[in-house]
Amino acid sequence: MSLFPSVRLRRTRQNEKLRALVRETRLSVEQLIYPLFVAEGIKEPLPIESMPGVNQWPVEALDTVAEQVVQAGIPAVLLFGIPAHKDEVGSEAYAEQGIIQQAIRRLKAIQPELLVITDVCLCEYTSHGHCGVVKNGTVQNDESLVLLARMAVSHAEAGADIVAPSDMMDGRVEALRHALDEHGFSGLPIMAYSVKYASGFYGPFREAAESAPQFGDRRSYQMDPANVREALREVELDVAEGADMIMVKPALAYMDVIRRVRENYDLPLVAYNVSGEYSMVKAAAQNGWIDEKQIVMEIMTGLRRAGADMIITYHALDIARWLRP
Repeated sequence: MSLFPSVRLRRTRQNEKLRALVRETRLSVEQLIYPLFVAEGIKEPLPIESMPGVNQWPVEALDTVAEQVVQAGIPAVLLFGIPAHKDEVGSEAYAEQGIIQQAIRRLKAIQPELLVITDVCLCEYTSHGHCGVVKNGTVQNDESLVLLARMAVSHAEAGADIVAPSDMMDGRVEALRHALDEHGFSGLPIMAYSVKYASGFYGPFREAAESAPQFGDRRSYQMDPANVREALREVELDVAEGADMIMVKPALAYMDVIRRVRENYDLPLVAYNVSGEYSMVKAAAQNGWIDEKQIVMEIMTGLRRAGADMIITYHALDIARWLRP
């Protein structure tokens, strides 16, 4: 038996105030994290061709973008470093005067309240572009853990607020937790890239971070896009090893995974709206095919609806402007 006409769902859709009053999913600027690429050997911000509106930043110019982020109300940035020198073991990743270590100190000096999150991975620092130590053409898991832990400690010593391992080596969260605790950083949170797929959506990032592998691919350590049960196992291990926050990356094609993780775990959950997702929207908007604001806000709301507590996105500054009263 129909409930119409006594039940009319359109009653609460008549105007914006009514729609806002009954809105189930909220997006706020406090849930956003803005990624920043910091590069050695440049004097001015360098636009990234495949990511319109995104730059590589010299340390000296971080004051400008940090002020924009803070003024927008965005609480955190995620740092990626591009060193001038790369080698087989990514030694600049854990150097005291490495590019990220310099960037952390600069940001904490000029904007002490801004949360600085650092990506912990060797791919941007190695000459071969892989996320760990390579021997005989194979990425070595356990040897890589030693360097990743050293990298995380160096970030903590420079003043990082959160470290975020993205390498996908087995046991990396436990290795970082032990190293951080041993060096007096037991209170420093770990944001684990728990579910990171071997995705085609990373293409523009590899240009931005200059981190494309020089041989092979990363399928031996990043996840098969076809798997979701494996994703839950990855999260289970990271939680057991001491992760404080968990992440799903990419986001847009993996909302079902975000939902499954949300239903099974109560840790803060991060969705990474990655470079390819960003660039597709930008390209379509520049061609006049879509309304950029409407599409971006719909995507972000979808990620929140799927269960994400926080969203890492290159759209963050635009979203903050659109959310402003």
